[in-house]
Amino acid sequence: MSKAAKVAVGATVLLAACAAAAWWFVLRDTAAPVASVDAVSNGGSAPAVDRPTPDGNWTVKTGDSVFVGYRISELFAAATVKRTATGRTPRVQGTMSVAGRTVSSARVTADLTELTSDQARRDSAIHERGLETDRFPTSTFTLAAPITLPATPIKGRTYKVSATGDLLLHGVSRSLSIELSAKWNGATISVAGSTPVVLSDYGIAAIRVPGLVETDDRGSLELQILFVPAV
Repeated sequence: MSKAAKVAVGATVLLAACAAAAWWFVLRDTAAPVASVDAVSNGGSAPAVDRPTPDGNWTVKTGDSVFVGYRISELFAAATVKRTATGRTPRVQGTMSVAGRTVSSARVTADLTELTSDQARRDSAIHERGLETDRFPTSTFTLAAPITLPATPIKGRTYKVSATGDLLLHGVSRSLSIELSAKWNGATISVAGSTPVVLSDYGIAAIRVPGLVETDDRGSLELQILFVPAV
């Protein structure tokens, strides 16, 4: 093989390696699956005693499948390449009250300092930029109006509902609606859903690193929660 041919082969191999690296580190989609009511589990622990109806008070049970998080686009190469970023915190607390077809009250609080994604640098950045979790460590959604189910809950059936309430995020409280799926399984109630969030509505500045990456100016709040009977 001539010297020129060897150089050409070497250049081809180098370009292929660079392309593979770019795909792996930049283009590859590593976003977590969207929140799903069917993905909520009790973490393998013994289930609580079934209730004959979902009436009563409920509390959030933490576990591997329980989270509150974000989904947002990151833009690379002068906004020509887009990748979805997701981060989630398992540190969730909350309560809910149900009577018949009505959810009369609900409140969920997430510890944002425990948000993690597939990138340690991203997780570190949001402590002081964007969400600024060092300054605003928690976010809370409080139901502002009762939710009326379309029918009396049947065990194992999934219901689609819209929850209107106040979201406290980054020190700003605003009213919004979250589209949710909910399922009563006798001993538990699983809830999952998402809602779009415009960062500027909450005084959140998009993260921008010139020439490298910037986040979109809007994203989604996601939640996947398991409720168990309150003691």
